[in-house]
Amino acid sequence: MTSSRPLLHTFLDAMSDLLGDRFSTAHAVREHHGRDESLYDPVLPDAVAYAHSVDEISAILGLCHAHRVPVIPYGSGSSLEGHLLAVHGGISLDVSAMVQVVSFQPEDMSITVQPGITRKALNDYLRASGLFFPIDPGADASIGGMCATRASGTNAVRYGTMRENVLGLTAVLIDGQVLHTGSRAKKSSAGYDLTRLLIGSEGTLGVISEVTLKLHPQPEAISAAVCSFGSVQSAVQTVIETIQMGIPVARAELVDALAIQALNRHFKLALHESPTLFLEFHGNAASVAEQAETVQGLADGNGGTGFQWATQQEERNRLWSARHNALFAFLQLKPGCRALSTDVCVPLSKLAECVVGAEADLRQSYLPAPIFGHVGDGNFHVCLLLDPDNPEELVEAERLNHAIVQRALQAGGTCTGEHGVGLHKIDFLVQEHGQVAIDTMRAIKQALDPHGLMNPGKIFRRLDSSQTFGNA
Repeated sequence: MTSSRPLLHTFLDAMSDLLGDRFSTAHAVREHHGRDESLYDPVLPDAVAYAHSVDEISAILGLCHAHRVPVIPYGSGSSLEGHLLAVHGGISLDVSAMVQVVSFQPEDMSITVQPGITRKALNDYLRASGLFFPIDPGADASIGGMCATRASGTNAVRYGTMRENVLGLTAVLIDGQVLHTGSRAKKSSAGYDLTRLLIGSEGTLGVISEVTLKLHPQPEAISAAVCSFGSVQSAVQTVIETIQMGIPVARAELVDALAIQALNRHFKLALHESPTLFLEFHGNAASVAEQAETVQGLADGNGGTGFQWATQQEERNRLWSARHNALFAFLQLKPGCRALSTDVCVPLSKLAECVVGAEADLRQSYLPAPIFGHVGDGNFHVCLLLDPDNPEELVEAERLNHAIVQRALQAGGTCTGEHGVGLHKIDFLVQEHGQVAIDTMRAIKQALDPHGLMNPGKIFRRLDSSQTFGNA
């Protein structure tokens, strides 16, 4: 996959006039923007434009529209499904310098920010306010990117995903028009829900340039726990019973035995190397104690052992830091490997069946592949570790990925709970939603981006292209 055509001199001159040295065709800059955290080989954009304001984004897109130049929005570069690759050429539009808080309304528990601010920086800003933003994907992703991929994370079981925590946003369309959606009100029945249309659109409809977020009170008390089980099924069953009883657990993370082994080695932990739940409870002191006691009883009933509490912030931070940075530990299981990370989400009633089925598939394979994930909301991940120079291992990884996704779809689930479609899950999307739904999505895309310039090749497969790992 390469650029469809060289950029026109008139376009290059116009962009240089607009941005000066914030418009670059340098190889090193393009290379940095031509990769993400997926298994795909780098695909470099033809140039990189750094925007500092909504007006600049509008001017950049206006020029791209006039000269028919594709645009790939870029935040922190942490996506997992090839979202950032310039598979049809064009420019990478970097908004990482747009990190300002536009307005903060603590009395309304909302805040409006620019798209480049990361989730950690946002919560640092909020620390003294008594409020926080709970969505926490593993990477320190940008808020704009989290909107674009409809991100969630370990807190989703209690606080929801980006879909539930974005009140409104500003986006710039390909012709430079600025679109405002939603409001600071908690709900609305006014017209089409354009906010939700853009959440999860993966940069294919416009460039998100401001976001108004719903905030939550920082919990009075927090307690975390770790509990080991004799099997993945027992661990998952404990989570299912917890959710079905209505216990408002804040985090419920499954980490299988292989994943625990990797975390112990990399982070110098001493966890029992068996399927394990990482749990966290939020509320006041009495409610947290009650929740934890009830869940411990459920765990005991499912053969859980070694319930260990982490009530001090330092202990909790160490535990969740290891979970959030698990990928780095997993990569050490097979030195020199790369990871094909896949995720699915299924109805709670089918969760044990799907996780146990995935575990059985992986045990029959020679590839090391830890299972982990946010099982509290039915979402789990598999990290398939392979030698990128061994075609047979790539085929095996894709076979396993296909089996995991097919089982999830047959269970009434989805091919991706939070990573997004990107390049890798295009065909699964068709199977999941059906052709009528895909045609409807295409019609929306055509209406907002008639020349197909916004992040082309993502979500929908172009009829004239073939995208596979290795030839990207």
